[in-house]
Amino acid sequence: MKIDRLIIAFAFVLALAVSPVLAQQKPAAAAPAQGPVNVPASKIALIYSDAFLDAKTGIARFGVVVTNLNREFQPRQTELQGLQQKIQALTDDITKTAAVADPRTLQTKQDQLDQMKKDFQRKGEDAQTAYDRRRKEMFTPLQDDIGKALEVYAKANNINVIIDGSQVPLVYAADTLDITRAFINDFNSKNPATAAVTTPAP
Repeated sequence: MKIDRLIIAFAFVLALAVSPVLAQQKPAAAAPAQGPVNVPASKIALIYSDAFLDAKTGIARFGVVVTNLNREFQPRQTELQGLQQKIQALTDDITKTAAVADPRTLQTKQDQLDQMKKDFQRKGEDAQTAYDRRRKEMFTPLQDDIGKALEVYAKANNINVIIDGSQVPLVYAADTLDITRAFINDFNSKNPATAAVTTPAP
């Protein structure tokens, strides 16, 4: 069974420190408020979360977690690959000897093949379920850390709104709005890859 490469993407749309100051409303029957409405200055930035996953230039802790996860499930993957090879070998044997083999012998091999296929499917489904559960356990804390770090980064740089360009279609955005590289560098400097310690699965 092939364990698909983990692709993780999540949207960050933060509205921080936006508190419009509006003129005091008057009763409906009264005349409209006089004077301009005070609109707060807003600073918008873009981030592309897909870039977080880049093995060379992305968030380093992602690479560590992916490596740990794949290493943890390598024994299951090896077992499934071995079983798949046995299924293929038995299938080839049945095909080659179908015309000359004793019917009972051939049926025995066919029954054995059917059972091997059932075992392969069951073990594959169990492995996928365990992989998905473990992936969530390992990545959720990192996602939470990135979300908190992004909020801190936004506040430190007086950013009111951050939009994830990997999730939201954009017609146009100036390059100067993109803070992806700056944030990744900032996060990696404060959260080294060695900090991504995970607890082995039971």
